Amino acid sequence: MLLLFESPAGLALFKVLDEKKLEKGKSLEKAVKLKKFSAFEDTTAALEAATAISDSKLTKPIKKFLQKNCDSKETLCVADAKLGNLIKEKLDLDCQASGAVGEMMRAIRSEIGTLLGGSDDKEVDLKPMSLGLGHSLSRFKLKFSPDKVDTMIIQAIGLLDDLDKELNTYAMRVREWYGWHFPEMTKIIQDNIQYAKVAHRMGTKNNCGDCEFSDIISEEVEEQLKEQAPMSMGTEISDVDLMHIKQLCEQVVDLADYRGQLYDYLKSRMSSVAPNLTVMVGELVGARLIAHAGSLMNLAKHPASTVQILGAEKALFRALKTKHETPKYGLIYHASLVGQSAPKNKGKISRVLAAKAALAVRVDALGDDPDTSIGLESRAKVEMRLRQLEGKSFQFPAQDGPTGQSTKLDMDVDTKSFSQADDMQSNGKDKKKRSRDDDSSDDEEKKEKKKKKKEKKEKKEKKDKKKKKDK
Repeated sequence: MLLLFESPAGLALFKVLDEKKLEKGKSLEKAVKLKKFSAFEDTTAALEAATAISDSKLTKPIKKFLQKNCDSKETLCVADAKLGNLIKEKLDLDCQASGAVGEMMRAIRSEIGTLLGGSDDKEVDLKPMSLGLGHSLSRFKLKFSPDKVDTMIIQAIGLLDDLDKELNTYAMRVREWYGWHFPEMTKIIQDNIQYAKVAHRMGTKNNCGDCEFSDIISEEVEEQLKEQAPMSMGTEISDVDLMHIKQLCEQVVDLADYRGQLYDYLKSRMSSVAPNLTVMVGELVGARLIAHAGSLMNLAKHPASTVQILGAEKALFRALKTKHETPKYGLIYHASLVGQSAPKNKGKISRVLAAKAALAVRVDALGDDPDTSIGLESRAKVEMRLRQLEGKSFQFPAQDGPTGQSTKLDMDVDTKSFSQADDMQSNGKDKKKRSRDDDSSDDEEKKEKKKKKKEKKEKKEKKDKKKKKDK
């Protein structure tokens, strides 16, 4: 019986003399004997062999080593069953992989230094080799595909939120600062970026008539601006003040341009990392969900109920502490499907959307093919549920029709048949009748309870009067 052992120094082939002694770990020198040892040339060769064995792959060096030193009559003990099957198919060797082989491997690993060289110096030499191989193997395992980087999404969405805050504060500062010189301009131009561009190009309000703003604002707004500039009630500013205002306007415009580039980068990254989640909730909401969970894999581990209220933890714990109603949605509230629904249906739609989004995230995190078919199907189902709740006529997908076309739910086939409108009216009447009956029964129960309370109070008063009289 032969045993293949992979060490940091090289590949070793041992001949098992006594299987029972080797399993117990006693007198290994008599139980096993080194038949052949093939040392690795460098750390890269050791890394290739270690990764191949861990991934159950048969490489050329291992194949040549086994062909030279193994006979077809002897059985070969291997730690991995998949690797044993590959060796059996390609080399026609009888391979064995069981619990007993694992015990033999442990016994050999404990004294591999003495078995390879027969001295303690060899064991000391193996320590730096094993350490270097461990570091290189961990580096190799930590390598990832550049297309599947969720940390870049987390950083990008965080920077996007920070840019929005900074842009808002800078734009307000431009409006306040330049408003002292031209206050009427704040009412004419509502957009902050357009305001900064116009202020940077115009400079003082006296230059408004000579400047052209057709590439920034519309013609109507430009006419209003040129009409109000000579009649403005603003104060005059110096050249130094205007220089600083222009620099601030340049920063606002540059930040706005960079914000657009960052959003395009986030869209492309989300479409490659989480395409199905992007189809369901959009780029920004999907990126915020990933950032809040910590990573795409962590988000995939969350159930649908957690995905639904992710981002509303404070409200959830406050509701649990005060025994009030728990929140119905968190970050998923900003998704387009939830925004399209009526206020009374937002909770239901958020629950359905969270369930489908949880499935989409698991496909993105654990799937290999970047396919958006599951996301598109799930979105169609959520839209169908939204139409159901809104009371509109909805359509089935194209596959449900008899000829591949979409079919509508139409119950008005015959004038004598029962139509959907009649069904809705009858249901509404039945509900009204039921609600009236329920209200009447509730009123009777309340009256009976009030009578009982009054009778109890009267009995107590009579008892108290009797006690006073006896005293």
